[in-house]
Amino acid sequence: MKKGLLPLLMFFALFMLSTTMQSCNKSVLLSKKNLSFSADTVVFDTVFTTIGSTTQQFKIYNNDKRTIHIDEIELMGGTDSPFRMNIDGIQGTKVNDIDIESQDSLFAFVEVTLGVNGQNLPLIIEDSIRFRTNGVDQFVKLAVWGQDAYFHYKDLNEGTWPNDKPHVIYGYAAVDSAKTLNIQAGTDIYLHKNAILYVYKSTLNINGTLGNEVTLQGDRLESIYDDVAGQYYGIYFQEARPSTIDYAIIKNGTSGVHLYSEDPGNSGYTLTMTNSTITNCARYGAFIYSGAKVKAENCVISKNGNHALLVLEGGDFFFNFCHLLGYGNGDASTPAVGISNYYNDYANGVTNIGSINEGRIINSVIWGNLSSEIVFDTIQDAAITLNFDIRNCVIKRENPATENYYSGIQWNLDPLFTDIDINDFTFPISSPLNNEGNASFWIPTDILGISRSLSTPDLGAYELP
Repeated sequence: MKKGLLPLLMFFALFMLSTTMQSCNKSVLLSKKNLSFSADTVVFDTVFTTIGSTTQQFKIYNNDKRTIHIDEIELMGGTDSPFRMNIDGIQGTKVNDIDIESQDSLFAFVEVTLGVNGQNLPLIIEDSIRFRTNGVDQFVKLAVWGQDAYFHYKDLNEGTWPNDKPHVIYGYAAVDSAKTLNIQAGTDIYLHKNAILYVYKSTLNINGTLGNEVTLQGDRLESIYDDVAGQYYGIYFQEARPSTIDYAIIKNGTSGVHLYSEDPGNSGYTLTMTNSTITNCARYGAFIYSGAKVKAENCVISKNGNHALLVLEGGDFFFNFCHLLGYGNGDASTPAVGISNYYNDYANGVTNIGSINEGRIINSVIWGNLSSEIVFDTIQDAAITLNFDIRNCVIKRENPATENYYSGIQWNLDPLFTDIDINDFTFPISSPLNNEGNASFWIPTDILGISRSLSTPDLGAYELP
């Protein structure tokens, strides 16, 4: 070998070793952690068709002490998405190989333009941006209101909602402590996936009227969603002040009305519900938990996944002239009515027991596909009260009950509903519901506004004309 080549080869070997070490050091020094974001959802207000929106932005953070390498950033809707993204000055539906230095951040900008047929758009249009780092996918959701409506996104509400346009709830609409929200007749309320109307230590009054009911349903307007349960959560009352629901149609949620405890200052009912229907909820129609109190008259609660009425860990209830029905598509082993005054808190190894000071079901029908549509599971305790009164009802139960709190019950006599498939729970003159009501608990009209007999009213929410 020529003497002059030796220094050159040694220099080349040292250069290659240095490059390799730098490459190794770089991979070692890269963070193995993931990103954080200034927002998990970017929400646009109503956007008119063909007109571009204002630009929304969020930040992408590297909170680690080492550089994070982002392998991919992708707009999941691709070129068909109405959204457009710009990541740190780079536009497109997919961006690869971006580094964020230690304790640094990047800006992401998002715009949206909707198609020309705005009247056919759903109420909410969504997409997401996927970030892949260290083999983990993280998402930032994008949402735009696609029609003219009042939109509620994790907001606080009081006063009176206008009813000239629909109300759409995304996330939650809350009524905060000591406030009152009134919802007028004819108001249409659409709730997004997992959305909730949340009443916290406050009052909600839903003031529908016959023929001008307040409706609560999911925000998917396609016909295939007409009868899909679990599209949103429902109305959640937590330690609520006295509230009312009159002439409401609640359908396709998870729990129609869910009541947890009540305001300690309440002397009456947490919720008074009249002339309303709750149907096709994935779990419960009315769920009373841990001391809440409910009075319901002229209500039809049917075809829910688990129970029409569930009472757990105690609470008071008075259901008069109601249909409490099964026929749901959920767990076939759960009856229409389930009453329990305790709850096993397995996480803390305790059993919580509550009183049922008023447990009345009167002038009602409890029916469904099961052999038994009512079940009680209670624990006696010297410190609690159990007080039941179930009278003048048609009830389906495999073994008719013998407890003394039942009276005037017609066991296992088919009510002969007109058409269960289309939720027509009226009945003919030959039904055992006809003329069997207890006039001591008389109310003047049924759910359809038909006058009730003063002396021999019919059972359930409907009166024969």
